[in-house]
Amino acid sequence: MSGRDVNTSFAGALADEWARLGCTDAVVAPGSRSAPLAIALARHGGLRVHVVVDERSAAFFALGLGKASGRPAVLVCTSGTAAVNFHPAVVEAYHARVPMIVCTADRPPELRDVGAGQTIEQAGLYGRATRWAHDPGPPADAPGVGAVWRALACRAHAAATGPPAGPVHLNLPLREPLVPSGAPLVDAPGRADGRPWVPTLARRAGADPDAVARVAEVVAAHPRGVITVGWGSGVTQETLGRLARATGWPVLADAVSGRRCGPLAISTYEALLRDERFATDWAPDAVLRLGAPLTSKVANAWLDRAPVQVLVDPDDRWLDPARAAGVRVVGDDDALAARVAESAPGRAGAWVEGWCAAERAARGALDAALDALGEAVEGRVARDLAAALPDGANLVVASSILVRALEWCMAPRAGIRIHANRGANGIDGFVSTAFGIAAADAGRPTYALCGDLCFLHDTNGLLAAREAPPVGFVVIDNDGGGIFSFLPPAALPEHEALFATPHGLDLAAVARAHGVAAARGDRPDARVPAETRVLVVPVDRDASVRHHRAVLAAAAAAGAAAAGPAAR
Repeated sequence: MSGRDVNTSFAGALADEWARLGCTDAVVAPGSRSAPLAIALARHGGLRVHVVVDERSAAFFALGLGKASGRPAVLVCTSGTAAVNFHPAVVEAYHARVPMIVCTADRPPELRDVGAGQTIEQAGLYGRATRWAHDPGPPADAPGVGAVWRALACRAHAAATGPPAGPVHLNLPLREPLVPSGAPLVDAPGRADGRPWVPTLARRAGADPDAVARVAEVVAAHPRGVITVGWGSGVTQETLGRLARATGWPVLADAVSGRRCGPLAISTYEALLRDERFATDWAPDAVLRLGAPLTSKVANAWLDRAPVQVLVDPDDRWLDPARAAGVRVVGDDDALAARVAESAPGRAGAWVEGWCAAERAARGALDAALDALGEAVEGRVARDLAAALPDGANLVVASSILVRALEWCMAPRAGIRIHANRGANGIDGFVSTAFGIAAADAGRPTYALCGDLCFLHDTNGLLAAREAPPVGFVVIDNDGGGIFSFLPPAALPEHEALFATPHGLDLAAVARAHGVAAARGDRPDARVPAETRVLVVPVDRDASVRHHRAVLAAAAAAGAAAAGPAAR
């Protein structure tokens, strides 16, 4: 025993190295075993520390921080089931490619498997849902150990930031004493010039010439094509516009991609493709897919029939559930799109003009049908909120019915950032994710659109309203799982009990019980919130299904009539 304070030295080296690497935020769920790291993060001075009492909420708060900033938040908890409660957010971060450094404190080896309290098997806890996982053992005073600790911090950061980005798990066994003892520290200085111990240089940007040539060949050979943009694409709005004009291909951009804008954006594809004649006549011969598949099952099934499909993904993920891709391109999709646009023929003609005519007619019919409704439905609220947000705002949208409603009904617009947990598509942790996004992006107003069950899944997340920047929540209250009214279980006698699961709660009262201002109404309020507030919008589940089907049918009929048959 050296008599020096090893835990404080170890934790201080990690915290300092992460700050040097560009980390700005840490999220701490309070606990005893994690005290050395929590104290080191709080005392460092270069990191903002957010204390969130519920571990599941803390993890999703960290997810939101990473999603909005692109930097990994350091997430800390004590041992035992606290670490298990991180798991849902770790899974989402893995599939959504969100950087995160997860630090679970643990009992030292001599206290495992002997009945010590708050002790479970934590090494490898998150299985394959991490970019890297490591248990370095309890820190010890040894010659050169400072380099070991700082290199550990650097490797964790490099693995978290990717490519692809994702969660890293450091399981950290710590012996007592867990608070600073006042004893001398282990010598573990960083680089004298403030640089990280082992910086990892970014990968080389650009587009592979062979890939550019192959995609350009597909474009040249197929005048009848479409471009789809899903989440995870890095293509910029400007590049996408140039590519669409050069290829003469319309753009089907999922609302959550943030790229539904520009004169060739088709926002009504969900409605149009429900018209059998339009879907047949205007089927593409080629598809260029940037990022993940669209949310729409209707659109994906239609796209998957295209004889030529090129999938481009910067992170080498295999996002092709229907095995429809004939060519995969791994690389910078913005650079690739820019190079292909330079070599494309610069088409304009009946193909793209027909799509745009269908969009104009369908958009007009869809908006008119929504405006004529005498009551709120998910699609109308989603459309109106997205349209009313100020430029620069964040819109966080929940999975289940709301992300679909936004895809169905949002009109093209630029100027807002749209976020959604589409990695694993869960509804849990949504409130905390929204607060994490607001905390990382405090200069932007943040709004969140979710359903009642999603809101109830994470009411503990409302506790973040005490310190996080404000978030305006719009909560669709259809008293249960409204999504199932659109799905086959709606026809079953067990639908109400097993799927709809009505809760009968006053959600405004639930919000107020957490100290958050709340009201009920039928229109979203998109003013910049001075404080976190919740607007609960009542929706009738059965009426919503009827209205959405009628709205989409009206848009499909108008669009199909305007486009007419496509020339071959």
